[in-house]
Amino acid sequence: MEDYIVFGKPDIQEAEIAEVIDSLKSCWLGTGPKVQRFEKDFSGYKGMPQGSVAALNSCTAALHLSLLAAGVGLGDEVITTGLTFCATVNSIVNTGATPVVVDVALPHYNIDPELIRKSITGSTKAVVVVHYAGVSCEMTEIKNLCDEFGLVLIEDCAHAIEGYYEGSPLGMIGDYSCFSFYATKNITTGEGGMIYSRDPQSLERIKTLSLHGMSADAWGRFSDDGYNHYHVTEPGFKYNMMDLQAAVGIHQLARIDSAWEKRRECYEFYQMELKGLPVSLPRHHEYHSKVSYHLFPILIEKGASLSRDQLMLKLHERGIGTGVHYQSIMSQPYYKSRFSGVYQTPIADDFGNRTISLPFSASLSEGERSRVVIALNELLNS
Repeated sequence: MEDYIVFGKPDIQEAEIAEVIDSLKSCWLGTGPKVQRFEKDFSGYKGMPQGSVAALNSCTAALHLSLLAAGVGLGDEVITTGLTFCATVNSIVNTGATPVVVDVALPHYNIDPELIRKSITGSTKAVVVVHYAGVSCEMTEIKNLCDEFGLVLIEDCAHAIEGYYEGSPLGMIGDYSCFSFYATKNITTGEGGMIYSRDPQSLERIKTLSLHGMSADAWGRFSDDGYNHYHVTEPGFKYNMMDLQAAVGIHQLARIDSAWEKRRECYEFYQMELKGLPVSLPRHHEYHSKVSYHLFPILIEKGASLSRDQLMLKLHERGIGTGVHYQSIMSQPYYKSRFSGVYQTPIADDFGNRTISLPFSASLSEGERSRVVIALNELLNS
């Protein structure tokens, strides 16, 4: 029997394993020198100033802290997309602010800049954009809007670590940016995230908030330089990254370009081999100088022989794992109940009802992706 094809299997190699073992043998497992090295390597890769990033335990933590650092709170409104993982919108709610959920635009399913403009009120404090599937939002128009109305711009770059927009690295256009190293992301630390701030003072507050509001992290308190007392300056959170996580990320980051190339090859293979099926394939615009190739979401055409859920089940029965990215925010029970009749996102709703994310990662073999194509052809042409 053939092995099950995992939807987003991470590419873990011997270098990561050896680095984790080294951390275990050193007995320094928490936030320490490897987190510092990972932060330095990451900012170097992105072309960010040294000291402008902080490693965290998730992209969710990065989103929450970026909003808090931007001064978002009770009475404020934050505009964001209706097609994203719930963490983007949950983070807004958890500051006490009100999320303003707007629809996406075809053909790339990113937030519609015109709907952002129409949603701005006197209470609007920030805009959170999501570069869905690794394809950039229309950042020139969005940045101009934020500048015009004095709004904070936060980039959710969970899918877009390698991406560029018109020559600018994604994550360096807004005031803050948030990256994910979850197990299925382009590089992984198992769980993990990174935050970038354009403002050094905001980053210092973010670092403090990420570890209980303390003035010094564990490495600073217990390093070879001796014990240092800490002071709690405000009630913070437990959002810090551990060296065990950074040990994986250091070597994932070192192979980021070769991993991107493998995903690009898979993307082009799917594009070529799935033509003619009753599905819509992903598209991106010419202005993107580099797409991150994070997902390969297809859209099952209305009138196809199988529904989305039927197709997912039959692929599973053939040993092929898939995902859904995403059911729309406004289809989720909490948001549907809270904002019923307030926000309409018909494009995101329709996409969320018909999309499937195919197996897609740097570890996917040629044989595995061929199995996916053969199965789809047999199931959708029957």
